[in-house]
Amino acid sequence: MSWFESFILGLVQGLTEFLPVSSSAHLRLTAAFAKWDDPGAAFTAITQIGTEAAVLIYFRKDIGRIISAWTRSLFNKEMRSNHDAQMGWLVIVGSIPIGVLGVTLKDQIEGPFRDLRITATMLIVVGIIIGIADRMAARDESGGKHRAAKQRKGLENLGIRDGLIFGLCQACALIPGVSRSGATISGGLFMGYKRESAARYSFLLAIPAVLASGLFETKDAMEGGHVDWPQTIFATIIAFIVGYVVIAWFMKFISTKSFMPFVWYRIVLGIVIILLVTFGGLSPHAAESSG
Repeated sequence: MSWFESFILGLVQGLTEFLPVSSSAHLRLTAAFAKWDDPGAAFTAITQIGTEAAVLIYFRKDIGRIISAWTRSLFNKEMRSNHDAQMGWLVIVGSIPIGVLGVTLKDQIEGPFRDLRITATMLIVVGIIIGIADRMAARDESGGKHRAAKQRKGLENLGIRDGLIFGLCQACALIPGVSRSGATISGGLFMGYKRESAARYSFLLAIPAVLASGLFETKDAMEGGHVDWPQTIFATIIAFIVGYVVIAWFMKFISTKSFMPFVWYRIVLGIVIILLVTFGGLSPHAAESSG
């Protein structure tokens, strides 16, 4: 991998990780369109550590409060009813699905799931789902002629059942094209949560999964020696810087704006990929790495 490739791929990772467009799909597609080797699942997981570091810094106050309350709740029964302590447990519970499926489906994630036809299909299907969820939330928030606006739930209403459903939505993002934020936020909207609440829990929920995946892939890559470390580290730093800017913008965006621009973008991109693959302009396994 050249330094230019690592810069572009780090930029793409930072730009797309928190938007509901699928960062893994865009890394895969960037390499395919540029006729570079597929950066692979290991590169994706390691560079996600950079964007997750941006989450740790952006939500540092929330995270510090949750960890503190959760730790004290282990020894103090009165603390177990504290909202932040409960959030600590809910993040753990919500991380179980992706942990189990990530290990179980590791070979598929690194192989068949990276087929561009699957990526394109997921871009379109999940884009439509996000659009439906967005319209439902907008209808509740605005009300109508014959009904008042519906009050949506905040994170204080989050329980084990909803936490697990959020977790299952997150696990769907193991397939390139789904989008971790897109799947979890739309899942939250379907369950009646506010946009900001769904996004906040989505980003907090991603922390254990992304860090665990990144560390696991780092260990595996160090043993296998199939990663260009200087370029991968450089891409991870770029992803961190760009990711922090994007997450700050996105948290403001979702409070007042619709997800529909992302929905149309996903659908158009998915259709373009399908047409290119169908008519031979792009191989479904384009630029797959031999490593």
